[in-house]
Amino acid sequence: MKKLIEQILKFGVVGIIAAVLDFGILNFLVILFHMHNVIAGTISFTLSLIFNYFASMKYVFKHRPDMAHWMEVLIFLFSAVVGLFINNFIIWLSTYGMNTDAYVSQHVEYVLRTNMGKIIATFVVAIWNFVIRKMLLDDTHTAIMDKLQKKGNTYTEEELEAKWENSFSHKLGMWSIEHTPKGWR
Repeated sequence: MKKLIEQILKFGVVGIIAAVLDFGILNFLVILFHMHNVIAGTISFTLSLIFNYFASMKYVFKHRPDMAHWMEVLIFLFSAVVGLFINNFIIWLSTYGMNTDAYVSQHVEYVLRTNMGKIIATFVVAIWNFVIRKMLLDDTHTAIMDKLQKKGNTYTEEELEAKWENSFSHKLGMWSIEHTPKGWR
């Protein structure tokens, strides 16, 4: 449990830095260039994602020896694309049907609503990213062993190893190693 809390905290620090980049770029594009919020959100999300990938793989998640690097990148990109769709949908929804009779200027309302949507999207996407990356990218072999042993299960080492070898995450990792093109290792 201690390792999970530490990992969540590291994920949070990396996420906060990525969110500051994301919000900064989003607001820069929307406020200064009057860019459409979904386009600005896509650009800001993508740029913060690049930072997030390198920081997450260096500080948050351990490389799994049973998974090829190209599969790690593919899983990260898959989770990012789903996260981008979630992000853009929530941002779009935040300004859908804006009231034109507001007391503040329409642009100010647009920026405020965009930021409210972005705050919600950031939390939803962060949860999505942590869960999918924890399940598929992290070195879960050790975590599974620790979890089963702490629950008081009296599994033998062979039984624990068999559980790991039958997990989807391990099978996906081994498949990726077996299907890595020559010279990519």
